[in-house]
Amino acid sequence: MSSIVQNGELVLRDIARPVPEELFGSEELSQMLRDMDTALDAEADGVALAAPQIGIPYRIFIARMDRTLSPREERKADPELLPKRELVVFINPEIIRSSQKRIEMDEGCLSVRGLYGKTRRHNRATVRARAEDGSTFERGGGGIVAQIYQHEIDHLNGILFIDHAKDLVEVNHE
Repeated sequence: MSSIVQNGELVLRDIARPVPEELFGSEELSQMLRDMDTALDAEADGVALAAPQIGIPYRIFIARMDRTLSPREERKADPELLPKRELVVFINPEIIRSSQKRIEMDEGCLSVRGLYGKTRRHNRATVRARAEDGSTFERGGGGIVAQIYQHEIDHLNGILFIDHAKDLVEVNHE
């Protein structure tokens, strides 16, 4: 299993490379995505993961959209009502639209364990990306979904949330 690299590793500060055409639909790309999924799945509080976070220098991120929904009390009581697992793969993503309105949001990162802070992010964002088979799609969202898009694309550009967060606090995860 791939482990999540922590702040200080050079791969987190490099600008990730675009996934080349020949990798689309390949076993090599499928294996990278499985490794990313396994690493994210092991982090119960994680909602998304960029490839550089497990040492892969490509412009890829994955998001567990089902983890963006807060479970209501009635869902917790009945596992059948919990949202079904929804993993979305974004290859060579770019933000093509964002709202002018920015909101302050609490933020953390699986590669900066134990630190949390406040960031200002666009309230809404739309991403254009490619799927594993090479097809192109667009997906938009607001709130935490827009935050995910911005946070993960920052990772692909060598930027960590702590570079622009304020009111950082350290929380012990033991």
